[in-house]
Amino acid sequence: MQEMNREHIVPINIEDEMKASYIDYSMSVIVMRALPDVRDGLKPVHRRIIYAMHDEGYLHNKPHSKCAGTVGEVLKKYHPHGDSAVYDALVRMAQEWNLRYPLIDGQGNFGSVDGDSAAAYRYTESRLSAIAELLLRDIEKNTVAFTPNFDGRFNEPTVLPAAFPNLLVNGSAGIAVGMATNIPPHNLREVIDATIMMIDKPECSLADMMKVLPGPDFPTGGYIYGRQGIREAYETGRGRLVMRARVMIEPIKGGREALIVTEIPYQVNKSVLIQNIAELVREKRILGISDIRDESDQNGMRIVLEMKKGEVPQVIINQLYKMTALQSTFGVILLALDGGRPRYLSLKRILACYIDHRREMVVRRTRFDLDKARRRIHIVQGLRIAVENIDAVIKVIRGSSSSDEARLKLKEKYKLTDEQTQAILDMPLRRLTGLEIDKLEAEHKELLGVIDELAGILSDPRKVTKIIKKELVEVRDKFGDERVCEIVDAEGELTIEDLIAEERMVITVTHQGYIKRTPTALYRRQRRGGKGSAGMKPKEEDWVEHVFVGTTHNYILFFTNRGKAYWLKVYELPQAGRASRGRPIVNLLTLEPDERIEAMIPVDKFSDDRFLVMCTRKGQIVKNSLDLYGNPRKVGIKAINIADDDELIAVRMTNGTQEILIATHGGMAVHFKEEDVRPMGRFVGGVRGISLADDDVVIGMQALRPGSTILTVCEHGYGKRTNADEYRLTKRGGKGVINIRTSDRNGKVIAVLDVMDSDGLIMISEQGLTIRSQAQEMRVISRATQGVRLINLADGDRLTSVARIEEEPEVEGEGGDDTADLGDDENDEGNEE
Repeated sequence: MQEMNREHIVPINIEDEMKASYIDYSMSVIVMRALPDVRDGLKPVHRRIIYAMHDEGYLHNKPHSKCAGTVGEVLKKYHPHGDSAVYDALVRMAQEWNLRYPLIDGQGNFGSVDGDSAAAYRYTESRLSAIAELLLRDIEKNTVAFTPNFDGRFNEPTVLPAAFPNLLVNGSAGIAVGMATNIPPHNLREVIDATIMMIDKPECSLADMMKVLPGPDFPTGGYIYGRQGIREAYETGRGRLVMRARVMIEPIKGGREALIVTEIPYQVNKSVLIQNIAELVREKRILGISDIRDESDQNGMRIVLEMKKGEVPQVIINQLYKMTALQSTFGVILLALDGGRPRYLSLKRILACYIDHRREMVVRRTRFDLDKARRRIHIVQGLRIAVENIDAVIKVIRGSSSSDEARLKLKEKYKLTDEQTQAILDMPLRRLTGLEIDKLEAEHKELLGVIDELAGILSDPRKVTKIIKKELVEVRDKFGDERVCEIVDAEGELTIEDLIAEERMVITVTHQGYIKRTPTALYRRQRRGGKGSAGMKPKEEDWVEHVFVGTTHNYILFFTNRGKAYWLKVYELPQAGRASRGRPIVNLLTLEPDERIEAMIPVDKFSDDRFLVMCTRKGQIVKNSLDLYGNPRKVGIKAINIADDDELIAVRMTNGTQEILIATHGGMAVHFKEEDVRPMGRFVGGVRGISLADDDVVIGMQALRPGSTILTVCEHGYGKRTNADEYRLTKRGGKGVINIRTSDRNGKVIAVLDVMDSDGLIMISEQGLTIRSQAQEMRVISRATQGVRLINLADGDRLTSVARIEEEPEVEGEGGDDTADLGDDENDEGNEE
């Protein structure tokens, strides 16, 4: 006995057995569980649920039925897995935030977008939705193949007829072994239009198709930013979509504003999103939000984020997009079963597979109807023979001893088939009335027409195509709707700017880097010569250094000492009243640790007839066309290549024909025409602007304004103001001329400015002494002089900085030609105190 057992033992390499078994398991998961079929867009579990509900009569126009019964039917007949897997799949098909067109009409608690679970299946009820029944239409007409279930007692469909392209319309997601699918939902109307285009013009390009099917349509709405990811997905089967929430701005009490989130990205859990935002606010990673509320109800989603007074909505929105799921990505993977094998599919391939499927469905249905019509006309022809010979037929029947004898006699006498003979024997006497005989003739005539029509369809593929299109149009017209998810051409094209009215603003920047914007309407209108109204009260060591007027849609370019350029829209600046300091610029820009702002340039448009001239501490100069900066990036760009031992010190915007003056720490200055510097691209190190002595560096560059004078200030408090024409024009790159004698009395040069008589000046010393004066108080003297005392300094003290104080501009008031004086010397000095 033991010898016989040993003879049946087959040695197997365990590696080969594991490999074969794992491959079998993998294919089972891929084909039978995780991946949808390209034809009906369903996985086996979804197909079995829908078919079981149809088989049990749970239709959209019938009462709801307990989900426990549906789950039980599916488990009993078709799906030999856990009840939770079946119920979870059923629940998902009923959730309108997961499926663009839900296939199950649920009644009861089916979960929420907050991530709440559905109630147990003993509490919920369901039935098929009207659109789900389209997936099953004509299934009784032998349109699809059936296969035995797991125990051979029942049959189940291998695919559903699918009267619309469900794979694209509702999408699918699943993880198999070694592969995954992630197909986004689409708009039914657009998908059908693309399918019809594919039928009419199989050779159409992807670009043509995307004119009618621009991209996915997520049921939760929001935005898709950029078409490149959509195009890649449709072309290759893989792509990456950027989704953003829809955020509106609403005014609230107290002069504040609130961000209102009405739509969130697909598959984002709303409650988790709110919790994450609250944590970021609590950790002070997002500043400016004072309160968070969820006001969502049956009318729709509404998340309210109240902002503190003076906060810039766009800044907070950008932070939310960067740090939270208000901006998410969707990795498109168009993987489905094509012919029973998993394949990455392009958009055209998906539609081509669906069209082939529908063609087969129409042909099989037509063949079924034709066979049925032929069988019926065969019976009708037999009944007609019986009616025409009714007396003889009755005589034969009455003369027969049994039905079998009557059947045999009728068959032989009138050359009938078994089916015709049986129909005659089963015919009730009422069919012998004149009305019934007329109906029989009409039916015969009608059947002849139906048979001709059906045979014509089967013999002409063009008629099959016409039927496919006609049925798709019917579905589109009945169930089609408008898009709920908006597609924006490229990231950044749709910004909050679209929601902000263009408004004139006064932008002020202080010496210590505080910036703000103030509506011009806050500057009250008064006649010239008025006293003015109180403005910002900066700290004693701070003052307004830059002021300009622009609109909320203008840009401000910021340049750092490391040669990088950053952009901010004016509406991104904090809005504040006249008495407010604003917010530090460094909080609005993503600067590196060793970067500091050296220049700010307001820009209304990035035209090629204006230029940016930049100068470094070692005398290198670069000239760029302004239009090179017309592509804003939040992380900034490299404007000029800076050596490790050099840094950018000045940037000026010019018209291309101005004169440039570069001054050095050692008292030299070079004056040349801007045309001497040809425009260059970015990423260059520039050309020599001035030749420096070994121990000298550049301390300033000016693009001279017509009629301005040159103010030179030295560290010991001496300086002078000189006409620009006393600096003879030379070529760039030279040593220049003596600007001022850097004697022991004067010290080194710390600043050079071009000033007008109306300009205000402020000087600050190392020990904190500050003096404020007007340029017109300094008389103009020749370049050859050593200058005069500008400020009395204590022993050991020295000047560290000099700045031109920008007077706030006069802004036209409303309702008259008078203008508003935005401040005067008397009032400014009071503010300093």
